[in-house]
Amino acid sequence: MAGSAAVAAGGSFLGRTSVRVAVMGEGGTGKSSLIVAVATESFPENVPHVIPPTRLPADYYPDRVPLTIIDTSSRPENKAKLIAECKAADAIVLTYACDRPSTLDRLSTYWLPELRRLEVKVPVIVVGCKLDLRDEQQVSLEQVMSPIMQQYREIETCIECSALRQIQVQEVFYYAQKAVLHPTAPLFDQETQSLKPRCVRALKRIFILCDHDRDGSLSDSELNDFQVRCFNAPLQQTEIAGVKKVVQEKLPEGVNDHGLTLTGFLFLHALFIEKGRLETTWTVLRKFGYDNDIKLRDDLLPTTFKRASDQTVELTNESVDFLKGVFLMFDIDSDGALRPAELDDLFSTAPESPWSEAPYKDAAEKNVLGGLSLEGFLSEWALMTLQDPAASLANLIYIGYTGDPASAFHITRKRRLDRKKQQTQRNVFQCLVFGPRNAGKTTLLNSFIGRTFSEKYTPTMSDRFATNVVELHNGEKKTLVMREIPETEVKNLLSNKESLAACDIAVFVHDSSDEESWKRTKELLVQVASHGENTGFEVPCLIISAKDDLDPYPLAVQDSTRVSQDMGIETPIPISVKLRDHNDVFCRIVSAAQQPHLSIPETEAGKSRKHYRRLVNRSLMFVSVGAAVAVVGLGAYRIYAARKNTSA
Repeated sequence: MAGSAAVAAGGSFLGRTSVRVAVMGEGGTGKSSLIVAVATESFPENVPHVIPPTRLPADYYPDRVPLTIIDTSSRPENKAKLIAECKAADAIVLTYACDRPSTLDRLSTYWLPELRRLEVKVPVIVVGCKLDLRDEQQVSLEQVMSPIMQQYREIETCIECSALRQIQVQEVFYYAQKAVLHPTAPLFDQETQSLKPRCVRALKRIFILCDHDRDGSLSDSELNDFQVRCFNAPLQQTEIAGVKKVVQEKLPEGVNDHGLTLTGFLFLHALFIEKGRLETTWTVLRKFGYDNDIKLRDDLLPTTFKRASDQTVELTNESVDFLKGVFLMFDIDSDGALRPAELDDLFSTAPESPWSEAPYKDAAEKNVLGGLSLEGFLSEWALMTLQDPAASLANLIYIGYTGDPASAFHITRKRRLDRKKQQTQRNVFQCLVFGPRNAGKTTLLNSFIGRTFSEKYTPTMSDRFATNVVELHNGEKKTLVMREIPETEVKNLLSNKESLAACDIAVFVHDSSDEESWKRTKELLVQVASHGENTGFEVPCLIISAKDDLDPYPLAVQDSTRVSQDMGIETPIPISVKLRDHNDVFCRIVSAAQQPHLSIPETEAGKSRKHYRRLVNRSLMFVSVGAAVAVVGLGAYRIYAARKNTSA
């Protein structure tokens, strides 16, 4: 692929309009002379201790980005200024004098550790100045620097130069600029001498996007289209043949009868990087929208979805159909489930697998081989869209969605409006699960995603999610997302005024054989109901009497029934996960969520406030009627008075 053509994309560096390089090192190593020599292309006879900032114009180097060079002093009294320049720099040129080995030793004993201590995370170019004074008997640069570079991976490259003889002076700052515009670290692992995983994933996605006929190879025509898109210049047939020949000689499987394979495509980029042509790979990545972290640029992804706190985001039919197609494509063995390896392959074009960590890890139902069914797959997407719609959109695009982002998502109607209309149009319902320790919350969530019952109690220390598709009695299917709230986290949750805004339903689980469990559950129910009344985000609630296989505590059964009646919600739902008697609980949860105006608990304080408002409204009505009578009476009097005056 392109060599010098990479330069054609010059200037496309994610909005970067300049590069700032700080030059530092021991006193007398030639810092100021080096800067003057690159700016004037001559050696200065008399040079100040520190020279003012020097600017190299945009046309000085091929990338056409201006460079500002900052000279620094190593004197103790200038330490604060030095630190400030370190932190403002895009790259650092660290100098030593070739004729003074002690200055080289100071790199690893002081300068490099100091940069780490200051948490300066920019590329470092180590420069040996005064090459003309170097003793020919000295050990080679490679032998000296190799162990230092092994220890300090932030060193991008090492070079020796002579300001007096004008040897490799321009190259010093070219490498510094290149390290900023085309950094090695995100692309290549120097230790293993291989492309980094995220780079491989991005290049694989680019390969697939360019493989228009989906035959797993880039034909000559597809290679040419790729070349024009990235470098604005077509390839001659002889050049294409030359590229394939290079690959085939080094890696036979890199080329087949149809063209360049993915393996060959990745090999080429590794070759470019090894030969120092990082700009080629970076040009390709940037043309396809990647930033320096090898993620799609923010301007390609709406990072915010404007919505009220009681609105949620759901996938549209268009994006669900796309995901169904992707599922079938990656279900290689056609067993109706994505095994872990198949799921990894599906997300192999994303920066990383989005479901490898909480809250998505183990949130959906899997078969005995760890496979994710289509419903489980779509449930995970529904959860990610609910929790982090921006991440959901990004991953849709990473795995091949090319439609309009606006057509991939739907923002639901406000829950307050749903309550007013006494119905909801949502397809995904979020259920908060409250209850004291050891009440059966985790067991309820586990049963929802098909996990076997376990007698072992393990307390949940942080929020946990479970999601699945629920089929209702009328044949409709809805996605339910259950979020377990540990008892210790309830206070923290309710400290946020809008914590119940997007919640469709809350369930309160208690151990029906334990009186204390019910007492605490009742307290939690009152707390949540009060929070809803005070914030205006009332939520339907259900009580679940868990562990129905154990001997019930009589008073708890009676009291829970009375409390539910007093608060105006359904009577408690008894279940036994151990006996697999779920009492249709998940269907009942979704059905209650579909009626947002019902099953909303009223506290005594809430009832009093409602009664008070009714009295006030009634009083205002009487006042309004009285005022109207008074106005009519006053009008009649004025008419009477006017007639009397007229007759007089």
